[in-house]
Amino acid sequence: MPSKYQAKLLFCCLDSSLPLRRCLPSWTLFLAVCAVGIGGTFQYGYNVSIINAPTRHIHKFLNETWSSRYQMELNPNLLTLLWSVIASIFSLGGLCGAYIGGSIAIRLGRKGALLVNNFIAILASILMGISFPTGLFELLMAGRFLIGVNTGVGICVQPLYIGEIAPKHLRGAMAMGSSIFLTGGILTGQIIGLRELFGGEKYWPFLLSSSCFPALAQLFFLPWFPESPRYLLIDRGDEMKCTKALKRFHGPLHYQEEMEDIQRECFALNGEKPKKPWQLFSDRSVKWQLITVIVMTMGQQLSGINAIYFYASYIFKQAGIPAEKIPYVTLGTGACECLTALTCGLLIDYMGRRLLIIGGYTLMTFWCIVLTFSLTYQELYPWVPYLSMASIFAFILSFGLGPGGITNTLTAELFTQSSRPAAYMIGGSVSWLSFFTIGMLFPFIVVCSHVSIIYTIFSQLTHVHLTSCREILLDLPDSLVRGGWLLRHFC
Repeated sequence: MPSKYQAKLLFCCLDSSLPLRRCLPSWTLFLAVCAVGIGGTFQYGYNVSIINAPTRHIHKFLNETWSSRYQMELNPNLLTLLWSVIASIFSLGGLCGAYIGGSIAIRLGRKGALLVNNFIAILASILMGISFPTGLFELLMAGRFLIGVNTGVGICVQPLYIGEIAPKHLRGAMAMGSSIFLTGGILTGQIIGLRELFGGEKYWPFLLSSSCFPALAQLFFLPWFPESPRYLLIDRGDEMKCTKALKRFHGPLHYQEEMEDIQRECFALNGEKPKKPWQLFSDRSVKWQLITVIVMTMGQQLSGINAIYFYASYIFKQAGIPAEKIPYVTLGTGACECLTALTCGLLIDYMGRRLLIIGGYTLMTFWCIVLTFSLTYQELYPWVPYLSMASIFAFILSFGLGPGGITNTLTAELFTQSSRPAAYMIGGSVSWLSFFTIGMLFPFIVVCSHVSIIYTIFSQLTHVHLTSCREILLDLPDSLVRGGWLLRHFC
């Protein structure tokens, strides 16, 4: 059974009916979110996006390197294997990063972990940049693995930092900063990857090594901002630095309320040390929080959003868009998700987490079914391909307004200070494992199945996940304020 303080903390964090009592307390708070975002989830979105543009050029590089090294042509099956390793090793690096991210955040602090993490990104950029002139595709694999480690740590630590510096009444909206920067990274990668910029054959090594620029930006800007106040007081016991950080983040007039909240949590924890991931699985007081995070994280990856991006070009081509114009239309998918992340940030504290999550999955299921039928019967009527194209944008809008944005905010809100790093490690590991599974199985599904069958599969997965969410989130978070969820699952 959780303490009274844990119940009060969950009540305050997830109460979506509380009004927005005041605006952002200081520019320091806003700029700090930007400073951590540029080297955190922005890197994830950027590196997921930029690998698509130079695919053909990397294939050519692999063929030429293999021929010059072994004086023989590269087998097509082996080429596919090498490319799969280059693409999927990123997710294995992310899994390693998620596993060590929580521990680094405890040892070095949230800000210290992010700063050290940037050196991994710089090393990865160097390795990927010199792979082409040296003729060593192994360096490209090593660089992709290291940039995966960087993004894994960033996705784990950035939401942790933002959730701990955010005022209680803006915690949901500010936590959406992680999703905003992630979608911003995807859109930026799509733009930079255009053939007129760095997507051409001559410039693809520069494209892959450009990951160093967000890292350098964070190394320059982040040191100007304080460490997380909760980490300073609860983990380090430094009340003076905690007070100074709160004054900078919340202003000299409003910091006292946040200080009292941190002190209450510190008193309730009573010197409890940060927990390890395996300790959370044996702790019955966080059982339902952990189930919620695991199910939501898996659903985010298995919802079919990756299939939508993969087949977007095919569907746009069927709609009659010229092949040379398709990359520019594809930019609309990234812009669409970025727009919905911004919108979700404005709605999350007014409409509540539960409504946006369940509503998002409901709409995703509907549009996946529409897309399945439109792809099956697209030869019958000339307007059906346009319905397929509209379904893609509607699916992305539904994903961004609910599951895409809110999933990343739940971990910070559902766990206390001692459990939060371990919870992020578990959630991150589940996310990267799901991402790796999709990355490995999806090419085989593509070869063996028709595109309409693929969307039938994902529509069923989304429906199953929607049913699970309705069960788990039946009283979360809106009914939480009435005590129902706490009484049933925590007491």
